[in-house]
Amino acid sequence: MVQEINFRIVSKGKDFIEAEVINSDNTIIRPLVEEISRDPMVVESKYYIEHPTITNPKLYIRVKEGKPQAALKRALRKMAKNFEDIENELNKVLP
Repeated sequence: MVQEINFRIVSKGKDFIEAEVINSDNTIIRPLVEEISRDPMVVESKYYIEHPTITNPKLYIRVKEGKPQAALKRALRKMAKNFEDIENELNKVLP
């Protein structure tokens, strides 16, 4: 079963956004932050967890141009495409 990941905006400014990531863990967040950091418009991307059992991870993105939300969306689209490509390759070799 696929668990839906949600984002709740904690704070935002002209060039940054901080969002709480709900229903997720390092399995998805770490690759997401890595993908965001590859974006040439992104100055900084990181995530942190204040307390591992009682708080959700928070994602921070700061850009030099454009909107940080756009950088997040671009990274999510790239990740979705990568996972789709992996699934297609697996379907070729697995009956």
